[in-house]
Amino acid sequence: MNTRLNGKRIAILVAEGFEQVELLEPKQALEKAGAEVDIVSAAGATVRAWDMTKWGKTVRVDVPLKKATPHVYDALLLPGGVMNPDKLRMDKRAVDFVRAFFDQKKPVAAICHGPWTLIEADVVRGRRMTSWPSLQTDLRNAGAEWVDEQVVVDDGLVTSRKPADLPAFNRMVIQEFAQQNQREFVTVQGAHPLASSGAAYP
Repeated sequence: MNTRLNGKRIAILVAEGFEQVELLEPKQALEKAGAEVDIVSAAGATVRAWDMTKWGKTVRVDVPLKKATPHVYDALLLPGGVMNPDKLRMDKRAVDFVRAFFDQKKPVAAICHGPWTLIEADVVRGRRMTSWPSLQTDLRNAGAEWVDEQVVVDDGLVTSRKPADLPAFNRMVIQEFAQQNQREFVTVQGAHPLASSGAAYP
């Protein structure tokens, strides 16, 4: 087992209709790297996935959103799917939960339609990002620089476009989440955060 994320606790925030593969594959990759992963949701005891064109698996919710506290987590992951982030961005608790990770300078990863919630949290201005193509105008209007690339890293924020990008997305998520302690040290020293900022992988 890869041990790069030993001791890390990661939150995956979802609502009904998250894209199934965009939760299950990153979750598996994070756990293989040694992380403890919690599914956080306001949906109830379980939450349903969307699998491309139909309803998919039902996943157990580990922590209800109303009881989730950002400070106990080292990083946050936001899967996509159209329904999922559309519901999250209408939930003030979810938006506040997301914003807290940026306030605390913790790494965040979002794929596909996941950045919709980031827009609502007002944390994308000045960021270089990618997403599902239909979000590019929304992101630009919110102040982000949108690019059509497989995975983009900007100062601890990892974004990707679609399920086909998951292998590259998962690799960079693990790399950025593993670098959190180094990022915090550099920031405390008054230097610019990690040099991975703005890196892109075509």
